[in-house]
Amino acid sequence: MKLQKIIFILFLSVFAYSATAQTESQLRRKKEAIQREIEQLQKNLNKTANGKKLTLQQINAINAQIRLRQDKIGTINSEIKNLDNQISQNTNTVHTLQDQLGDLKKEYAGMIRFAQRNRNAYEKMMFIFAARDFNQAYKRIKYLQQFSQYRKKQAGYIENTQQDLNGKIKVLDKTLREKSDLLKEQERERERLGKDKNQQAVALNQLTKQERQFKQDINSKKKEQAQINRAIAAAIQRAIEEARRKAAEEARLAAAKRAAEERAAAARAKAENKPAPTTSTAPAVRAKSTSELLTATPEAARLSAGFENNRGRLPWPVSTGTITERFGLHKVDQASYTNDGVDITTADGAAVRAVFAGKVVMVQNIMGRTAVVINHGEYFTVYQNLKGVSVSVGNSVDTKQTIGAVASTGDDAILKFQIRRGQGALNPEAWISK
Repeated sequence: MKLQKIIFILFLSVFAYSATAQTESQLRRKKEAIQREIEQLQKNLNKTANGKKLTLQQINAINAQIRLRQDKIGTINSEIKNLDNQISQNTNTVHTLQDQLGDLKKEYAGMIRFAQRNRNAYEKMMFIFAARDFNQAYKRIKYLQQFSQYRKKQAGYIENTQQDLNGKIKVLDKTLREKSDLLKEQERERERLGKDKNQQAVALNQLTKQERQFKQDINSKKKEQAQINRAIAAAIQRAIEEARRKAAEEARLAAAKRAAEERAAAARAKAENKPAPTTSTAPAVRAKSTSELLTATPEAARLSAGFENNRGRLPWPVSTGTITERFGLHKVDQASYTNDGVDITTADGAAVRAVFAGKVVMVQNIMGRTAVVINHGEYFTVYQNLKGVSVSVGNSVDTKQTIGAVASTGDDAILKFQIRRGQGALNPEAWISK
């Protein structure tokens, strides 16, 4: 029973350790990914640090770096919490194994004392010959053999338990060292976060001095984006109108077919001197919604359903990058503007990929920058600020197919990415993978 208890305790320890190790691995990968994003942003900030004029991209990069640094500290806290759980589990296991080892040693000492008292071969023989009959003598022989074997097993149990105990103590020491290292790393990240916040304060102070120029920049940005958004809306509307034209054409062909069948039926009735069949009245055609128009064909319906089913799992439009401007309304000092998507800062010339299979409905150069719109049934994805575009209108694309490269906008290489359902803008962060 005691052996079973030891095995059960060790099994629980191994199971808990494997589950925790998996979480540790996930947290470590997340922390490394965050660090890569921070390093990329810092590289971009270092590149633009000598510029006398503060840009919106710099402010967004500083804010994103602070957010990432806070995420990293949160991840480290989760790692420390996991290690605390491991330390608690391993400490309990060590105490249990120490108790079990003590009990095993006491039992073994008792057996040794018994064996010492009965070590004389003559006494063992007398113990056997004193049996009432042959069966009892045989049982006494087996008892002596089993006692000897059990004593050897007990010695093995003690040795194995001691090895397990030593192993757990080593794991406990290693975990304590890891926790100490994480606490130091956490302190370093807190110091860096403080420096980032100081940099943010300096940037905001500089922003106040350049307020007039900054407002002009934002107004220019809003006008430029409004022009691009009009082009995007027009491209989506053309796709909707094309779907409506196809639906009307199908309805016209169906009506013409029905009319031809009725004329043929009337001619047959006249030839056979039968009453003419009653002419059917075409049912009133209900105007289809935008969603119904965009998913009218089986292919479009399949694309739309596939896109929707991959919500939260769509690949990023670039292999590496950081979201430096989020979806929605933004206020910088006294100026404000709305972003219908997200801005992803990445490496200059980074490959831009389609996030899902679809059909290209727009490739347009606006103010020296190319925008691409891809239709996925009811949904559309928009990729702005491209160069070297490798697709054209009407092309079909696959998931993760390269469609161009990110162009540099002066200081940074930024991809502006949108997801739309019809004409309505959606938050891409809810759709792309974390």
